[in-house]
Formats: sequence, structure tokens, C-alpha cells
Amino acid sequence: MRDGPAPLSTRPRTLPPNDPRQYDDLAGEWWRPDGVFAMLHWLAAARAALVPPARRPGALLVDLGCGAGLLAPHLAGKGYRHVGVDLTRSALEQAAAHGVTVVNADATAVPLADGCADVVAAGEVLEHVPDWRRAVAEACRLLRPGGLLVLDTLNDTALSRLVAVRIGERLPTVPRGIHDPRLFVDDRELVRECARHGVALRVRGVRPEVGGLVAWLLRRAVPGLAGRMSDAGRPPRIVPTRSTAVLYQGRGVRSGVADAGRE
Repeated sequence: MRDGPAPLSTRPRTLPPNDPRQYDDLAGEWWRPDGVFAMLHWLAAARAALVPPARRPGALLVDLGCGAGLLAPHLAGKGYRHVGVDLTRSALEQAAAHGVTVVNADATAVPLADGCADVVAAGEVLEHVPDWRRAVAEACRLLRPGGLLVLDTLNDTALSRLVAVRIGERLPTVPRGIHDPRLFVDDRELVRECARHGVALRVRGVRPEVGGLVAWLLRRAVPGLAGRMSDAGRPPRIVPTRSTAVLYQGRGVRSGVADAGRE
């Protein structure tokens, strides 16, 4: 008799790659630190580190592809109104429970006003959007002059496809088909597209720290090991790396001078 469910990566795939309905099927995984979305927790912490404290009362942060609101705990105390935009209602219900004001919408057509946001965050969403350029245009449209865009995504390279899909989706906690590698985003094209919309984006490669990642994988693979490890409760940190070939962060400011009356 089998103990518990089969690993996610070995279950039959019944949906096409990158199908949004997968997130409804995985709704119970969002807030499990060692679950399917564990790396999204690590990336959320690294993304939030790029966001400074709000510089004015009522500052708005728009979180595109917010999922279940994993960014929210890392923004606590920074002074933003956190608005999350996502297609998946089951995820938005969880985001709302974590204090996010939710909007059920596509990242390429956000029903918010031009220039409303002090910060737009687009974490691990561009590589899931069939037209990432439209999503970038929306992100830049939402920013007020002087507003900040922060993002992270997967690069459109052979190495990224190898690491994120061929290897990553064979790990026991990662569902196959969560990515469609045809949608991965070339970092140079992304920089040019942001520039077209008035945002000077700078990118850098990032990755999980090796020691922390190995320890995390061992804890997952070896029952009882966590209790014998000094760093058992510490998730891996996302750290900078020289290469943008797999995973990269972007940070950029929209051109123009903010309206002094809104400061």
C-alpha cells in the first residue's frame, strides 16, 4: 500500500504547460514553506529587499501576479498599501487573508489608473504571460514618475530551460508543466522594452545559495534529518550571481519628476 500521495512530478499531467488551472489544483501549497512554491517564498524575500520604505503617506505597491500574497510578510512595516493582481481566485482568497487588497485581472490588462503606483512588483510572472511585452507596458503605465519597478523572471536561454524545466520539474516537489519555456524572457529584450516605456531597468543574475539549497533538499529527502541540522528552520537565501543566464532580478525607475503635491 502506498503511503500518502505520489510525488507531484510523477503524477499524470492532464493540463497543458503553464495552464493557470494548475494553481487551483495546487491551492493548498502556497503557504507551505517546503511545498511546491517554496522557492517563490525565497524569491519574495529577495524581491522585497529591493523595495525601500514608502516615502509618502498612502503609497501604493501593485503586485502583478501576486498569487497567494507571498510578498506581504516581507513588506510589513514599509508603509505601502499592497494591491495584488492575479487571475487565480483561489490564490487571491489567500492573499486577501494576508492583508492584500486583491484585484482579479490579467497582468496585461490591469483595471487601475495610469500612474497610480509608487512601486510595481512583477515577481515570477512574466515567464507565465503569453505576451510579456504587454505585461511590461502595463507595469510601466501603472508607475508614477519616479516610481520603482522590481521584478524577477527566467531568461530565454538553453541553460535556463535545462535548469528550470528539464531538471527543476523533475524534483519531487515541483509539478511538471508549471512552465512553458517558450515564454521565457530574454534579459536584453526586457531592458529594451522597459526603456521604451520610460523605465531604466538594471538586471542582475540571482540564484539560491548553494549550501542552503543543498541543506533544504537533504531535509526534504531524508526523514528526520531536520532535527539534526543546526539551520533546519532557515530557508535558502537568494543571492546575486554574475550570470543572468537562468534567473535574474530587475530594478528600475520610471523617468520624470513626481508631482510634488503628491509627495
